[in-house]
Amino acid sequence: MAEQGASGSDVQKYDASVSAGTGVVTSDRIDNPGFEPFRARVSELDSKKEKANERRVAMMFGLSMVGSVAAIVAYIIFPIVPGDPGSVRTNTFLLGLGLALGLFGIGFGAVHWAKALMDGHDLVEFRHGTRGSDTTRAKAVEVFHLGNKESGIGRRTIIRNTLIGALVLFPLPGIVVFRDLAPAADPNDQLRHTVWKKGTRLTKDPSGVPIKASEVTLGSVFHVIPDGLNDRQDKLEQKAKAAVLLMRLRPEDLHASKEREGWSYKGIVAYSKICTHVGCPVALYEQQTHHLLCPCHQSQFDITHEAEVIFGPAKRPLPQLPIAIDSEGYLVAQSDFHEPVGPSFWEREH
Repeated sequence: MAEQGASGSDVQKYDASVSAGTGVVTSDRIDNPGFEPFRARVSELDSKKEKANERRVAMMFGLSMVGSVAAIVAYIIFPIVPGDPGSVRTNTFLLGLGLALGLFGIGFGAVHWAKALMDGHDLVEFRHGTRGSDTTRAKAVEVFHLGNKESGIGRRTIIRNTLIGALVLFPLPGIVVFRDLAPAADPNDQLRHTVWKKGTRLTKDPSGVPIKASEVTLGSVFHVIPDGLNDRQDKLEQKAKAAVLLMRLRPEDLHASKEREGWSYKGIVAYSKICTHVGCPVALYEQQTHHLLCPCHQSQFDITHEAEVIFGPAKRPLPQLPIAIDSEGYLVAQSDFHEPVGPSFWEREH
């Protein structure tokens, strides 16, 4: 934005000679430094054109408001469904389209406002000290008033109001999206419960074939998921909490506490596959030592002593899944885990 001098093509320039010790700026007129003569725009010559440009700016700010609201509506109406790539594409496309309309509406509206309606005069200013005198401070206030006058934001109410509306609404989609990333409930409560329940058969991952106790031999290890998990729409989310490792040791090698007596079947034990450090999959089993190893940060758990931590950054043992057999010889869960699965930092003291 620029300012026209009193004589049309001439401009006023300030001599930045500061009086010694006073900080007072004196000024006098100098010749035009080379600016082209000011040419009035159509909006400055025709009030109808001015109103038309004003409406265009307001329309762009209005479109920004529509885009911001549409982004929120699309995010709610077309949610992402776990395991459905189509829902991800739809949600991302509509959310991005709304956000783009909201952002570009503000940008194009501001640019058109500046080019078509704000004063376009050239202005030259000298730099001065950061702390001016009362005279220069009063001049600064005058500049703000001049900016209000030149931009017309004080009198162009439709532009001002639509701009305020666009700026207020535009951040809302971001707030809605990022708020949705937060857990819907206490993380401790979410991770304390999985889909395991009494009578649920242990099945092979990923086939979902039930496992008989007779199939689990000494030294073997099975990656296990609950029966029926593959039929759930949220199977990936539930598997991230319910995945289990199943092993068979000699019964005399197991040192179970009194509380966990009866949680295993003839040396067959089941432990959560989710490391209690940061949640990596514990998938390496050393048959000779009966140790489970997390490949991410090398935490090790001793299966013979209730998966207690013997090395690494993990702070607590892997949760154990109590198991038994049903009338057909298939391994089943006695209940859900008795403690939260996954990283220890999700735990809460109550």
